[in-house]
Amino acid sequence: MKFFEISGEALSPEQLRLRLEDPSCGGYVAFEGWVRNNADGHNVNRLEYEAYESLAIAEGNRVLEEAIERFGVTRAACVHRKGALEIGDLAVWVGVSSPHRDEAFKACRYVIDEIKTRLPIWKKEHYASGDSGWVNCERCAAHGHDHAPGADAEPPA
Repeated sequence: MKFFEISGEALSPEQLRLRLEDPSCGGYVAFEGWVRNNADGHNVNRLEYEAYESLAIAEGNRVLEEAIERFGVTRAACVHRKGALEIGDLAVWVGVSSPHRDEAFKACRYVIDEIKTRLPIWKKEHYASGDSGWVNCERCAAHGHDHAPGADAEPPA
């Protein structure tokens, strides 16, 4: 079982964990990515996430399927937030259940690493100085865009 979702609402790790319970599993591993108050020497006040949702969901589910096949886990899931987030908010959650812990740890790490690099999800940091900037949005910068594409918009060509 797998599911990848984009959510505009606050996440409940307890509720998400329940969706991964399986009597054949003895191991469960989760990762929670929180909004922190600093990045690269800047004081951060808040973040915004935008996503090309249909593509992100399709690719996110591919990543989860790869983790299940590669590590032999039973269930894998990920939910990523979109919209405005405050310091301390949960931005991304990954959970994996498996018969044994080693596979669960490896699969969870694989999922978050792949999600961060492969999915069209953009993060804008708002700094205490009043400035803001899209993080790792090389395609936006390369094409002269001052912002990332909006939700469900095509990414820059």
